[in-house]
Amino acid sequence: MNVHDSERLSGLLEDAGYRRAADGDDADVVVFNTCAVRENADNKLYGNLSHLAPRKQADPGMQIAVGGCLAQKDRASVLDRAPWVDVVFGTHNIGSLPALLDRARHNRAAQVEIIDALEEFPSDLPAARESSYAAWVSISVGCNNTCTFCIVPSLRGKEVDRRPGDILAEVQALVDQGVLEVTLLGQNVNAYGVSFADPELPRDRGAFAKLLRACGNIDGLERVRFTSPHPAEFTDDVIDAMAATPNICPQLHMPLQSGSDRILKAMRRSYRAEKFLGIIDRVREKMPHAAITTDLIVGFPGETEEDFQATLDVVERARFASAFTFQYSKRPGTPAATLADQVPPEVVKERYGRLIELQERICMAGNAEQVGRTVELLVAAGEGRKDTATARLTGRARDGRLVHFAPGDVDGIRPGDIVTAQVTAAAPHHLVADGGVLSHRRTRAGDAHEAGQRPVTGVKRVGLGMPGLGRPAPQPALSSCGSGCS
Repeated sequence: MNVHDSERLSGLLEDAGYRRAADGDDADVVVFNTCAVRENADNKLYGNLSHLAPRKQADPGMQIAVGGCLAQKDRASVLDRAPWVDVVFGTHNIGSLPALLDRARHNRAAQVEIIDALEEFPSDLPAARESSYAAWVSISVGCNNTCTFCIVPSLRGKEVDRRPGDILAEVQALVDQGVLEVTLLGQNVNAYGVSFADPELPRDRGAFAKLLRACGNIDGLERVRFTSPHPAEFTDDVIDAMAATPNICPQLHMPLQSGSDRILKAMRRSYRAEKFLGIIDRVREKMPHAAITTDLIVGFPGETEEDFQATLDVVERARFASAFTFQYSKRPGTPAATLADQVPPEVVKERYGRLIELQERICMAGNAEQVGRTVELLVAAGEGRKDTATARLTGRARDGRLVHFAPGDVDGIRPGDIVTAQVTAAAPHHLVADGGVLSHRRTRAGDAHEAGQRPVTGVKRVGLGMPGLGRPAPQPALSSCGSGCS
């Protein structure tokens, strides 16, 4: 979600006359789009701001803006800790950024604008997309859950859903520009339909399944993914829609968080381990080769060794293709932060190591089963860090697995093209296909990537947010820096 918000910030600034700084150049404007989910996000932001302080002192005309969840949470304290920052804006008013930069420049004073409720759905804003072949599409913002470890609802607000027609129109616009894959975004996608931005639309509990099936009717859309659902509201109609719609990828990210029913109750997760495992069983019954991934938290307050063992037991039974694993991070403003029975860090670290060891073994076993299979890959840019040294390219299989492949005798393969290859080796976090490419299909997305073209969505507006002071003089540079979730 933060990556997509950064695309919107880039689109807004490009509309306002800025252009992206080249790598290695000093930027005139630096924008931090921040996360507040974990404590290290705070540390990274203020470390980066301190690093920029000498530059700002040497060039007072250079501007620094801080937005996103951490700005929403800390508000005026950002300026207390980093008084050289020019603009602070929140999660609900990213459209104000160009005007705030104008005002800070004109008034020679920092500008802070934090509003507490969404005034317009952010997908209406311009977005400068990073990829020519894959795109994010928001279906909702905010969250109605009250998980005790999570600060997101207080920063993003209550859930608001977009009209289905607006979502499908954005997907169609992306496909018309060559995009092959979209990922539908929401804090809880399977609650989609609970509260439409259009008050005339009634609540529709089956809206998400209908949306998935509607995506199957868009010619040229080859892959659809979504993130993230919530196990408490995951329904069989979604499983049926996934299985029946050919362009829905056989991949499901289903956050578990803990395998202990006692801890799940303390987290206010409103499901229990057996219900979670039942969902996985039904998914695999309809889609036997689906890759299921998850989120796990180790060391939630009050977690005992018995609770942790319950998590290991569920992980062993679930056989996740991969897992995002986290040591519990106390976040001020969440109910869990005030609990007295915080788990000692050394205990959390030891348990975390055992979880990682188990999941790595499961990942390796699952990937080893892929050896010998033929996979269809959407060729990716920048995902294979060792590709130059190994002479391989990298792509994503339909189930989301990362595959490094040798092109063999096939020339001219570009990011955005589609290839097939046979898996020859496995590692815990990727597959290898060194037998050469079996087929190669050139695509419009590959043409766009080769030409340096990126899709653009959203409408251009004048005077978004606060009234501006006119388009600034052309700036030599713009850089966008992420903190925490970029």
